[in-house]
Amino acid sequence: MEVFFIKQELPVNEQIRAASVQVIDEQGQKLGIMSSKEALAIAEEKNLDLVMVSNNTDTPVCKIMNYGKYKFEQAKKEKESKKKQKTVEVKEVRITPGIEEHDFNFKVKNARKFIESGSKVKITVKFRGRELNYTKLGEATLNKFIEELSDVATAEKKPVLEGKNMFVILSQK
Repeated sequence: MEVFFIKQELPVNEQIRAASVQVIDEQGQKLGIMSSKEALAIAEEKNLDLVMVSNNTDTPVCKIMNYGKYKFEQAKKEKESKKKQKTVEVKEVRITPGIEEHDFNFKVKNARKFIESGSKVKITVKFRGRELNYTKLGEATLNKFIEELSDVATAEKKPVLEGKNMFVILSQK
């Protein structure tokens, strides 16, 4: 079951307060400037709605159309455009400053896989206890990580120390 939310934004029928309006019929033909009562009578005669499409001129522009169908089509288009949007996912890889070579290579391999699948990768170095005195070691580890992935990714900015963690975000080239 599909649900469409119809939000009312344009003044319709009796909501139009202007004395005179420029009218466009359902085929797109200009009917000229007339009073809003006359335009509303023409719309009701055709079993359609009078919708104000532009209010920024001296005489507002109104169109004769099926407003319910118009709003349904707008909601459908909006839903389709949301389907086509791709959200960028941020995956996190956590390491320590004194990471061993095998573990490091394993983490690099995983990060490479994440980047190639289109995600961004946040590499976090977690400092525990006295390791916080050796932030240069953590920065060197991050720079080595960036260098290993330089063929597929670029760092968005330099490594940042935030509390007990230092991190950098890599995105696809």
